[in-house]
Amino acid sequence: MKRFVRINDDSCQGYFCDNRISNTKYTLVNFLPMNLREQFRRFLNQYFLLIACLQLWPEIAPVSPATVWVPLLIIFSISAMKEAWDDYFRYLADKKANEREVQVVKDGILKQIKAQEIRVGDIVWLQENNEVPCDLVLLGTSNPQGICYVETSALDGETDLKIKTVPPICLGLSSELLRKIRGVIECPNPDNNILRFVANIRLDPPFIESDVQPLTINNTLLKSSYLRITNWACGVAVYTGNETILGMSRGSPEPKLTALDAIIDKLTAAIFVLQIFVVVILGFAGNIWNDTQAQKHWYLMYPKEGLWYKLLVIPLRFELLCSIMIPISLKVTLDLVKSAYARFIEWDEEMFDQETNTSAHATNSAISEDLGQVEYVLTDKTGTLTENKMTFRKCFINGTYYGNQSGDALKDVELLNAVRTSDPYVIRFLTAMALCNTVMPIKSGNREIVYKAQSKDEEALVHAAAHLHMALISKNCSIAVLNFWDNNIQYEILDVLEFTSDRKKMSVVVKNCRTAEIMLLSKGADEAILPSSFSGPKSRACADAVEHYSHHGFRTLCIAYRVLQEEEYKSWSQMYKEASCSLVDREREVAEVCRRLERDLEILGVAAIEDRLQDGVPKTLSTLRKAGIKIWMLTGDKQNTAVQIARLSNLIAPEPKGEILYINGKTDDDVVLSLDRALRIMRITARENKEMTFVVDGRALEIILEKNKDTFTELATLSETAICCRMTPSQKAQLVGLLKSCHFRTLAIGDGGNDVRMIQQAHVGIGISGREGLQAARAADYSIGKFKFLERLILVHGRYSYNRTAFIAQYIVYKSLLISFIQILFSGSSGLSGTSLLNSFSLMAYNVLYTSIPAFGSVLDKDLSEDTVMHHPHIFYFSQAGRFLNPSTFAEWFGRSLYHALVTYVIAVCCYCDKTCDMEELAMVALSGCILLQAFVITLDTNDFTMIQILAIWGNFVAFYVINLAIGLIPSTEMYMIIHRLCKQPSYWMTILLMVAAGTGPLLAIKYFRYIYRPSTIHVLQKMERSHCEPFTVTNIEPQQYQPLLCDLQVAIESTGLSSFDPHNKLQR
Repeated sequence: MKRFVRINDDSCQGYFCDNRISNTKYTLVNFLPMNLREQFRRFLNQYFLLIACLQLWPEIAPVSPATVWVPLLIIFSISAMKEAWDDYFRYLADKKANEREVQVVKDGILKQIKAQEIRVGDIVWLQENNEVPCDLVLLGTSNPQGICYVETSALDGETDLKIKTVPPICLGLSSELLRKIRGVIECPNPDNNILRFVANIRLDPPFIESDVQPLTINNTLLKSSYLRITNWACGVAVYTGNETILGMSRGSPEPKLTALDAIIDKLTAAIFVLQIFVVVILGFAGNIWNDTQAQKHWYLMYPKEGLWYKLLVIPLRFELLCSIMIPISLKVTLDLVKSAYARFIEWDEEMFDQETNTSAHATNSAISEDLGQVEYVLTDKTGTLTENKMTFRKCFINGTYYGNQSGDALKDVELLNAVRTSDPYVIRFLTAMALCNTVMPIKSGNREIVYKAQSKDEEALVHAAAHLHMALISKNCSIAVLNFWDNNIQYEILDVLEFTSDRKKMSVVVKNCRTAEIMLLSKGADEAILPSSFSGPKSRACADAVEHYSHHGFRTLCIAYRVLQEEEYKSWSQMYKEASCSLVDREREVAEVCRRLERDLEILGVAAIEDRLQDGVPKTLSTLRKAGIKIWMLTGDKQNTAVQIARLSNLIAPEPKGEILYINGKTDDDVVLSLDRALRIMRITARENKEMTFVVDGRALEIILEKNKDTFTELATLSETAICCRMTPSQKAQLVGLLKSCHFRTLAIGDGGNDVRMIQQAHVGIGISGREGLQAARAADYSIGKFKFLERLILVHGRYSYNRTAFIAQYIVYKSLLISFIQILFSGSSGLSGTSLLNSFSLMAYNVLYTSIPAFGSVLDKDLSEDTVMHHPHIFYFSQAGRFLNPSTFAEWFGRSLYHALVTYVIAVCCYCDKTCDMEELAMVALSGCILLQAFVITLDTNDFTMIQILAIWGNFVAFYVINLAIGLIPSTEMYMIIHRLCKQPSYWMTILLMVAAGTGPLLAIKYFRYIYRPSTIHVLQKMERSHCEPFTVTNIEPQQYQPLLCDLQVAIESTGLSSFDPHNKLQR
């Protein structure tokens, strides 16, 4: 489908939407129903609503409906207020954008209107630094070259200015003519592709004859970009409102479920099954007791003939009584503590990048604990491991290597002499470097030339050419001027064959205005340039140079040219124009036409560009590998370049400890055989202390995933490290998906737009706020300034988040099960009637106040100091393997809740079940013991006390008495003077202390036994910290002073399967 946009014609504007934008989710009318529908999509919310509705049935409700309705309304209200708050700010942003004043052409003059009043076909006039209000096709600019500069950081995150060009059909029109221009634009219906715009334009007479010209994305100004370094620009609106490319691109990212959340969901389902089982058993037993025993007790007033539904009353009463087994506060509590983890990451000064003034940022606050369970890190190379500061270092021209001796070709005497003597090959090489690019020269205030480039590689080449006296001094859509030894050489730019990830090369067709010679200049990857060139000694020498440079870690670009005959060019130009004007499958047709011209090239040489490693990368990768994390490098670079960078960054161990397995081949069968061989070697060496790395390129990977995916999957799980080169963005995402399908926790990290798919596919996506812009950082769950901060993000924040979430989740379930078991035990003393021991207020306060606040204090708990965690990365295995939340640990907490319920109830009954004690006093004694027992439980499981934690635990216990003493003064309540009488009785205090002693005694004994006789690595490190020794490593600790602790540490490590401090070996685990 396509649309026809009439330029500057008001009569045809009614067919399209106006420019009003709306990003709000709700309105005042639909907020309540839509928000409730959103919340009740969750099964647990539906379950709690059913329980709350059943509480309204007086015959079955054991307590007041408020015990369920109040917490339910509080939780729903918190979620609704958060949604309303977020939506209100979206409304304010929309209102500001819609009411912004803009200039449009009406009847040939400029008028001020609101942005929301722009219609498709209007000519919008922009001044410097104005925000573009909708998607425009550029018609004219103040620059006589027909270009303007825009900042698109709001669209793609890239901070470098982009160059937009006026279509040649409009070039040279004055501002007066632009206000009267008429014509039609044929373009596709709106979509969300910010990299593609396939359209045609035709102007009406008298401006130009009816000639159709193609439009590309370079001729557009997209909404939310800003006009920079240009006095004015104008364009015709083609997409408006929510139909702009930005509006079509908006959408909620797919929610990610952490491994911990998945386990919690399964354990919650298990509790639900247990609850149903208990309800059925107790309901059945209760009905039997009523039929056989109830009528013997006259004071129960049990009717001889009940209603037809009497058999449902007891089971439903027990269902309501046991409903708190599933804690209603679990999700909202975890959401709040996860938000705290995100703030901790953002407040961490250790992860603040001084160079870029960038701090860490958490876009997704719901998955912090997944950082603590990462098994695979898949990283980009350029800009992620390296600095993305491109520097031209060496080159190979016509069989001669320049820069090998000095290390810098720009200082190579031989090359400088070749430039001075105007060596034809060197001059043509420099000409191609200066012309075959998208770089624009801009003259600054002091008349110096500044180069604006979208590619760091191109910027490095143009700077190098200028240093060698071939300077690009002027350029527009049709003319480029080079200055060579103070002589200006003018070239007419006939066509630009743009770079694409499929073609992997760029070409320009230029005409020397002095000699009328037409040349095709090409540059690109060796795999794209060499097959298109003449085969022979030059081609083979060029291939050897590429291998030589890539072996030393340089990025390489091959440069070639071909002289064109005028007839050949004219014939080809007509085909190119037809392909460029096609609205259907334009990219394929253009690529096919380009292929016809980019043939029989003559190789000029190879440029070698250096991209240095970032500071701290080798240490970070080494530490992560010691933590048992497998590292994969995914890059678009050549194989040798990637391998060399991997060696420099400690990703590949030196021989003989490390070995590289190459998976490649000329045919499909060769690739499969190479894969089988690599797998056999990997299996043989799996039990040896040898670090194996496999290397695969994009072509081989495509064959493997099509023909032998299972073999590659097995190889991937056995290898500690992998290097995948010549990868496309889709292949990067494929590899992440492959590891996810094997149930591994993946983390992807990158810095550019080509890494976005990989980042979004992974369980955890990390974006680096680098020189390629913020596109990856905005698409990621977390963003950091440098790769080295990944070490702290995973080992410190990830590990702490996992440990804390595991404890808090199990504690919340424990305290809910504890009170549920007490209620069930009491049913044995109440004739299995489903009567509640605790009154409504006590139950509600227990869930909302008494037991929830101490859990929030645990977000500050640290089992080990940050220094110890960083010095001993092998302890990351405990969180990676899920040691702190699994069916085994949950069973331990389940048993603890059952035991504490027995202790609390039995001691309370034995001490207070006499003629002078009523049920309210018994309930208060049990509740008091319960609260104090839980305070001791959290205290025993807390490793690092802060004042906030002490107040949360023991201040909350004091608040329990303050609240109950205050409520006990109200005569109308069931609790009137209850706590006052109990506090005066020494037996009350002795009873709750007895409960604590009986409840915590076994816990202390087990904890002591584990700590002394079966210490884990963490226990031993805690001992060392409490011995006040400085942060240490295994190599620098004094054996004479800490020999006993070292022995314990070795035993502890061996008991966890981490033999000899080598956490990498999964078979040892």
